[in-house]
Order: sequence, then C-alpha cells, then structure tokens
Amino acid sequence: MAVPRVFNFLVITPRAAELKLTGLMGSLRCSQLFSGLPAEDLSAIAAFTVPQIQAKGDYLFHEGEPARGCYLVQSGAINVHRVSAAGKEQVIHVFRAGESFAEASLASPTGYPANARCVEAGTVLLIPKTPILALIGRRPDLALRMLGSMSSHLRVVVGMLDDLTLKDVETRLLNWLVKHGGTATGGVISLSGTKRVLAAELGTSSETLSRTLARLRDQKRISVEARSITVLDAPALAAQLRRNLGEG
Repeated sequence: MAVPRVFNFLVITPRAAELKLTGLMGSLRCSQLFSGLPAEDLSAIAAFTVPQIQAKGDYLFHEGEPARGCYLVQSGAINVHRVSAAGKEQVIHVFRAGESFAEASLASPTGYPANARCVEAGTVLLIPKTPILALIGRRPDLALRMLGSMSSHLRVVVGMLDDLTLKDVETRLLNWLVKHGGTATGGVISLSGTKRVLAAELGTSSETLSRTLARLRDQKRISVEARSITVLDAPALAAQLRRNLGEG
C-alpha cells in the first residue's frame, strides 16, 4: 500500500508580508545612506531589497565580479578586503549594522573592486542594481546621499593608508589605541571584532599583534580581555607614541 506523502508549505500571509516590509523599512531608515528619505521611497526600496543570511566565512562577492547591487548590514560584520599578488589580505574596512558598502560598484563597468566576507554571522540586505539605479534616476537627492556615503568610506580608507605608513606595528597599535579612546586612564576600548580582524586592520599577523599587546601589558600600559582593552596609563601611551614618531 502506498504511503501518503505529506507536504509542508510556507504560507506568506498579507500580515507577514507587511511586517517584513516594515522591518526592512526600519533597517533602511537607520542607515546613513537612506536616513531622512520619505516613507514612500523607503517602502519602494524595501519592496525590492533582498535579505541574505550569512554564516561566518561566507563571501558576498569577490573582486572583479559583476555588481549585483550594493549592501547594507542589518546584523553581524562584513570584512571588505583586497588580496595582494603575494597573497596577503589587506582589510579596507569592517562594516557593521547600519553601514552600507559597494555603492560605487553600481556605476562601475569593472564590477566589485574588492572582496567581501562575513566575519560575524548575521544578515545583510542586498539592494539590487537595476531598481535602485532606476529610483536614483527619479530622485537625484538619493544620488547625493550615496555620494556622501562614499565620501565617508573614502575618508576611512585615506585614514587607514595614513596609519599603515607608520614604521612599525607597535607604533600603528599605539596610534590605534589613542584614536579609539585611549587618551583617558581607565578608559575601556571595546573590540568590535576579533583580534584577528584588528591585526588585519593594522596590516600585521595575529601573532605579531599578540606579542605587541603583551609587551604593552607587561609595561603596565594596558590590560587585555577577550573583547576589550583597558588603558592603564594614558599619558605613558601618548608619550610612547610621540617617541616612536620622533616627536618627543
């Protein structure tokens, strides 16, 4: 006797679709790129936005691939990087919730200019190329917002390049600590990612970063936890940075 087969169907009710649209609009509204847009435009963008659940290690795209659209991080973290001819990975930026990236690729005939990999599991929103460009054609103010967002990204990259010109890892780390709030004794600097991600941002290996952190810890300059660094002697950190830079 034949055994009856049972099929399970996921039924998307109008109420569920409405809640999904509302949630997407909320995420779009919280981003720098789309904040301030009227509800009508947010609803239009949310209607063609594609949520993508990403596991750690998943790639969104590789350098040179045709652009499918730009992205907005809803949760988790995305490492955008390039790989040198020698195989060394250089992080351009780690994007987190509310941040958008790959806007420039929408108008580029050469596709994505870098690689994007998920370093903390979460959800990203793909904003497809064709409909967003059509909307930009109708709303030039949105194009200006995207230019502003890309300008912010450019400032980050320029700052990163400035930091990487510093002569050694210790100086780059000291500079990073001071920039991220290490100017007050007792201040706690939260690490938004793993130490491996921080090492990549500083242009070094995890092992070298660990040794440099340990040296500063042994000097009683800092204490290090899994997800934070506490500044124990801010004046000494600043003085050490100045000496390394030849400024004092």
